[in-house]
Amino acid sequence: MTALVEFNHVTKQYKSGIKAEGVKALDDVSFTLKPGKIYGLLGPNGSGKSTAIKMINDLLQPTSGHVLVNGTVPGVESKSIISYLPDCNYLQDWMKVEDAFKLFEEFYQDFDRNRAEEMLRSLNINSQARLKTLSKGTLEKVQLILVMARRAKLYVLDEPIAGVDPAARDYIMQTILSNYGEESSILISTHLITDIEKILDEVIFIQNGKIVLQGAVDDIRAEHGKSIDGLFREVFRC
Repeated sequence: MTALVEFNHVTKQYKSGIKAEGVKALDDVSFTLKPGKIYGLLGPNGSGKSTAIKMINDLLQPTSGHVLVNGTVPGVESKSIISYLPDCNYLQDWMKVEDAFKLFEEFYQDFDRNRAEEMLRSLNINSQARLKTLSKGTLEKVQLILVMARRAKLYVLDEPIAGVDPAARDYIMQTILSNYGEESSILISTHLITDIEKILDEVIFIQNGKIVLQGAVDDIRAEHGKSIDGLFREVFRC
C-alpha cells in the first residue's frame, strides 16, 4: 500500500543574517502517513509544524531530502487529493456562506454540497450570512465545513479548533471522525491536545525542527504511563 505522505530526511534551511549557516526550520525529518489514520503533529510555536504542512501542500520546497504525496512530488496532482485547512482566513469577506460553497463546488470535483449543507444546518449557520459578519469562531467552522465536505484522500488541518467555543468542539471532532474513509488520513496540527487526543491514532512530537517522539498513541501511553497531553507538557515544559 502506497503511503499518503513520506518525508525522507527532509531539511528546510532559511537564510539568516545572524548565522552564516542559516536557520533550519526542519532538520533531517523523516516520517510516513498511512491511509486510514488520524495523526497529530504536535509541538510548540516555531517547532517546524507549519513548514512541514506547507511542504505537503507544495507551498515550500525542501533544501534537502524529499517529500512525496501519494507516491509523487507535491504539485497539481497531489493538490487534487489534499483538502487543506490553513490557520488563517483564505475567503473573501464580501462572500456569503453560500458563495463559498459555490466556489468550492466549481473548483473541486470531490466537493459534496449536500454534506456541506448538512453540517451547516447542524451548526445552525445561515447560508445567506456574509462572512464579514461572522464571528472568528463561526468563520472557522465554515472553513472546516468546506474542507471536510470534500472526498479527499488526505485532510490537513492546521489548528482546526483554535477559535471554536468549547461547546462546539465535540461536534467538530465528530465531524472530522465521520467524514473520512478507510483510504483517507487526517493530519491535525494543534496545541489543544486535550480536545483532540481521543481521536488520534498516532502522534509526531516536533521541536526545533527535529522529531523528538513519534508512534501509536496507545503504545506511547502504555510506555510512558500518561496521557499524550501530559507527556506533551513534560517534553515541552508547558
